[in-house]
Amino acid sequence: MLEAIEKLLMLQDRDRKIRRVEQELGHIGPERETLRTKAATTQTQLDVAKNRGKQIESDRKRLELDVEGQKSQIEKYANQQLQTRKNEEYRALAHEIELCKEVIIKIEDEEIVLMEQGEVAQREVTRATLEASEAKKQVESQVTELDQREASLKKELAELQTGRAELAAAVEETARTRYERLYKSKGDNVVVGVQHGVCGGCHMKLPAQILVTCRSQSEIVGCINCGRILYYTRDMELAAAE
Repeated sequence: MLEAIEKLLMLQDRDRKIRRVEQELGHIGPERETLRTKAATTQTQLDVAKNRGKQIESDRKRLELDVEGQKSQIEKYANQQLQTRKNEEYRALAHEIELCKEVIIKIEDEEIVLMEQGEVAQREVTRATLEASEAKKQVESQVTELDQREASLKKELAELQTGRAELAAAVEETARTRYERLYKSKGDNVVVGVQHGVCGGCHMKLPAQILVTCRSQSEIVGCINCGRILYYTRDMELAAAE
């Protein structure tokens, strides 16, 4: 195998490792954000449950005040009854008292409903509190792991990039320029083997002369179809498959 091909294969292997690390790093940010969103969602659910409980308690207290207001009104009408000597006024006050009592009954019915709703709301707060607490612990643990993984990957990437510079410098400039141009358009599968008469990149059949030149290993050969750099080793079959 040509020395230039060997160096390009080493460079390509390094570029593949760099791309893998960069892709892993690219996934960490979204993963971390997803985890934090999960924790925030459970906290929001807890806040909603708490606010619901507070609203029910506020409504219940308002009804209690309404009952007290009706009782005060009844007491007022009763005192007026004691002071009047007119039957018509007495009956009118008695009617007002009955109306106040009816209002109190309705309010008390509403209070019962609110008490039931309050019990349900309290159970929901308990459930949401537990869920939010567990989610927070889990997310904190997973985010810590991601942070550690990110730091490790950044360190690995820096080492790979330093090593790449050395590998790239060892490649002849023309070959390196050709490789890097192809890398931008073809990805990390630039230097490919020839197997059964086809390019290892685009898998198109290669002319006989290209195969002969590739086998001679006297110069860098490119695929006439995709432009990738071709190489041949003795364990490969040049002849096209029947």
